[in-house]
Amino acid sequence: MSMEEVPMKEVEASRTKGAPVSGRTWKIDKEQLRISSRQVRNKKLKSWELKQQKRLEDKQFKERMKQLKDEKEQQRQERIQSLRERREKKEEKERYEIMAAKMHAKKVDRMRRREKRNKALRER
Repeated sequence: MSMEEVPMKEVEASRTKGAPVSGRTWKIDKEQLRISSRQVRNKKLKSWELKQQKRLEDKQFKERMKQLKDEKEQQRQERIQSLRERREKKEEKERYEIMAAKMHAKKVDRMRRREKRNKALRER
């Protein structure tokens, strides 16, 4: 018997799980549905190399973002530090001015006492 002579019913029956006694074809055997091997809506699944490449790019992106954040934080800290130093210098300057005024007053007081002493010595 050639392929042309075999009725379609028997061809379908040979693909079934088991031909029933009545000879009727019942459920046809199907392959497993493997979603992982198919495309998902215009999106091909990536090969291992592409996944590795994407991971590497993500890692580099994250490192760059971290670097930028660190630079920004460092600039912020430098600004804060310079402000702090300026304030400290200003306070130090004011303290020295106050101290200079006190020292000047003490010096003037000393000179006044010395003049009194000298005047008292001269009047004798």
